[in-house]
Formats: sequence, structure tokens, C-alpha cells
Amino acid sequence: MSNYAKVHTGDEPRTELHDKLGLTGAEVSINHVPAKGGVPFVHSHKENEEIYIILSGKGQAVIDGETVPLTAGDCMLIQPNAKRQLSASNDEGMSYICIQAKAGSLDEFTAEDAVIEQ
Repeated sequence: MSNYAKVHTGDEPRTELHDKLGLTGAEVSINHVPAKGGVPFVHSHKENEEIYIILSGKGQAVIDGETVPLTAGDCMLIQPNAKRQLSASNDEGMSYICIQAKAGSLDEFTAEDAVIEQ
């Protein structure tokens, strides 16, 4: 049994990696939204914060009624209980990664969690 998993994603509108990679600590999705398109519903979460990383294009997020412009290179954290909806601009699509993880669950990270092999 291998200690890693690898998949190749295409340009599907949404690819969720929890099943494809067997994720156990986070959900990661890769999203491609055409111009004038977007998430068709407003939503919040019970426990998961979301991190959005805008890869290309532009659009906006409406968070608790506030419109936040988004463009390539932007990274944004949204707390679980915030009501949110993302959409691409009218003239350009938007591609982004969304990472969901349980808020407050990160105990160790980067060098603190690393085991250096000699």
C-alpha cells in the first residue's frame, strides 16, 4: 500500500478531492466558474472554515451581505457561520481552490509537525 495518492484534474466545473484522494482532515475542491456563473445558493457551515484561493479570473463573494471583490492571487478565510455565495464577474470567469477544515482544529503545522529524518 502506498503512502500517497495522486489524481489529475481537468477543467470540470467542480472537482471534490475528499473521495478522489481519500482525504481525512480537510475537503478541497477545485472550481471553474464561467463568466456570469456562480454558486447557485447561499450557504454557511456548522463547523468548517473555508479558505478560498483565487487562481485566475475575477469575481466576488457576498459574505453576510457584504460584497467582496476577488481577483487572481487573492486568498480569503471565511468563518463557519458566515453566509456566503461566490460568483464570477459578468465579463470573465474565475477559477479557485476551496479548502474546508474544522475551525480551531490545527494544533501543529509546518516545522512543528515535521519529523526530520536523519
